[in-house]
Amino acid sequence: MYREIMKELEKWKDKARRKPLLLTGVRQCGKTYVVNEFAGKYFKQYLYVNFESEEKLSGIFEYDFDVKRIISELEMNYKAHVIPGETLVFFDEIQACPRAITSLKYFCENMKELHVVCAGSLLGVALKRNQVSFPVGKVNRLQLYPMSFKEFVIANGREDLIETFSKWPIDREIPELYKIPMTKLLKEYYIVGGMPEAVKTWIETRDYEEVETVQNEILSDYADDFAKHAPLEDIPKIRWIWDSVPVQLAKENNKFIFSHVKEGKRSAELEDALQWLVDAGLLIKTELVEKPETPLDGCADKTYFKVYMSDIGLLRARSKVSPDTVLEDAGHYVRFKGAFAENYVLNELKSLGKQPFFWRSGNTAEVDFIYEDAGELIPVEVKSADNTQAKSYKQFCKQYQSKKGVKLSEKNIAENICESTVTYSIPLYLGWNLDFFLS
Repeated sequence: MYREIMKELEKWKDKARRKPLLLTGVRQCGKTYVVNEFAGKYFKQYLYVNFESEEKLSGIFEYDFDVKRIISELEMNYKAHVIPGETLVFFDEIQACPRAITSLKYFCENMKELHVVCAGSLLGVALKRNQVSFPVGKVNRLQLYPMSFKEFVIANGREDLIETFSKWPIDREIPELYKIPMTKLLKEYYIVGGMPEAVKTWIETRDYEEVETVQNEILSDYADDFAKHAPLEDIPKIRWIWDSVPVQLAKENNKFIFSHVKEGKRSAELEDALQWLVDAGLLIKTELVEKPETPLDGCADKTYFKVYMSDIGLLRARSKVSPDTVLEDAGHYVRFKGAFAENYVLNELKSLGKQPFFWRSGNTAEVDFIYEDAGELIPVEVKSADNTQAKSYKQFCKQYQSKKGVKLSEKNIAENICESTVTYSIPLYLGWNLDFFLS
């Protein structure tokens, strides 16, 4: 299946000052598949090492960090021949071998010509808990997310729609010819999401029950990870938080409130458990910025935040919203429809490399997302239907003199100028092309 990150991997391959590459991402988002495809396309030889399934290989890294010796022993174990410049070496599930992570420093310093990629689903957790010595400054990093909507459309055989919209003029209304299939695909994406196995199952079967079986298996695997890898005292807390996310997202004021996780529990008791889920890539936090300035991260309130899931399909499955409800756009689905739209946009922004925050002024005004782009603050308003009246958005633009902003909704495409702000009204299904419209 097509993955955008292949372009970044190709750039990394040809970098003059290339370092070993650390590929991170939530479990089962396609890291191994992507690297396998990358190896097959660009390298003559490929050495794949999985430290989780072949624990004994950790012994190769125990003696010292002589990378020539390490490669020589790996060659013997795999009956392979590693040729720098022609061979890709892939250390998968590297968090299971902490000394292999440390060795990346020595690969960077003493064997620069060798292409080394490593990946680890729970590496973020291991690093935060000081379980490994990380080679700071000695690795390049890339983050892989579940498949974006653009990738989902291409996987469904509609690359023609992506090509059609890649240079779509902002002043041309989108006709039903294109609007109907894109709207249908977006609903399907809300149901299926972007976990590669779920997408593959959908493409092969067109059966939502089969898709839900896969999604529930993935969710069960995540629950197993809690038990295997989280501190014993945090396991029940992690489960409470994990179970509360869909409900908290669907609230009108969807600030994450610890007291809603478990009656009688305070934030101090639950913060570590929430951070474990964030470090594992399962949840994404967006923080409040009341008085936005660049850089946004410097003025964010770390104690006031919203929490989203890394995949819209898994959110839908965990919310117990049936596929028929999404497809029929039932009236009783309004609250969750809004939550799904917001989580979807958050995932799209992350896949585009944005770091979203949100703005709130007291209890009277809120903009769903704001992010920085070339020193400018871009407000993003999300509406799940075609009602795009947004007083808070207008207030933000006026107060902070925004040059441009975005409204994502079910309305057709348009450009509006109000005072000094150009607002791009973009259909939700074109969120993947945000940078083009704003350029």
